[in-house]
Amino acid sequence: MSRVVFLPGAGGDPAFWKPVADRLGPSIDAVRLAWPGLGHVPPRDDVRGFDDLVRLTLETMDRPVDLVAQSMGGVVAIRAALARPDRVRRLVLAATSGGIDVNALGAADWRPDYRRDFPQAAPWVFEPVADVTDRVPSITAPALLIWGDADPISPVAVGRRLGSLLPHATLVVIRAGDHAFARARADEVAPYVGSFLAAP
Repeated sequence: MSRVVFLPGAGGDPAFWKPVADRLGPSIDAVRLAWPGLGHVPPRDDVRGFDDLVRLTLETMDRPVDLVAQSMGGVVAIRAALARPDRVRRLVLAATSGGIDVNALGAADWRPDYRRDFPQAAPWVFEPVADVTDRVPSITAPALLIWGDADPISPVAVGRRLGSLLPHATLVVIRAGDHAFARARADEVAPYVGSFLAAP
């Protein structure tokens, strides 16, 4: 049984990927991570920054896994794949920067809305993360990129850029999909994810 590790965005909610995971059925060993201190998830003393989210993910990777990630979780997934390429079979990235510079790609600033929605979130969520654009081409795992064409935070141009950097990437665009389409439209998303993860 393959292990599939689901990584949420800055909302930190482990339930974000539940609609998709449930539709993939019992044939996978689903691990849905939470991000302590972000969104409404209670903080933990051992999670003080982005590097700790990467550590939490790597701790699930005691064997090869598939990583399925949204938004900030995609940045974590890329960092995990760079740290342990031998442990990442496949990547599914949805509506994420992936850790590349998106300023020239039309991405809107997510921070004002996040501050309003999650005023108690750990302040380190706003700290800049390292730009890994130059390192992304070294990731050889097959990647499925799923984007919504109505997402101001991570527009399709970002998905295209990531697709040009990852050596084995396929981009799927969800019509009228916003930043949270992976949860809200799981009936559309899950078949793409399931087919990709089941491919030989």
